Amino acid sequence: MEIMRVVDELVCTRRVPGLQAASLRILASQQGVLSVATDPVGVPPGKWVYTTSGSAARLAMKDARITTDLTICGIIDNWDE
Repeated sequence: MEIMRVVDELVCTRRVPGLQAASLRILASQQGVLSVATDPVGVPPGKWVYTTSGSAARLAMKDARITTDLTICGIIDNWDE
């Protein structure tokens, strides 16, 4: 798991079938590295979240058939950088 900040929403009009209609977010790590994650939680930009990656990312989604390797698991209410 890693703590990251949501930068923005990502809208894609064409996707591979494995992503279905999953919401996507652009995340920044604490080192400033940008990544794209699926978002089953509905996090607005600017919030800190904790994520899971690898095969566990699929299991964090409502439908484990969604092919993702980074998923937002929850919103962090209080976090000081």
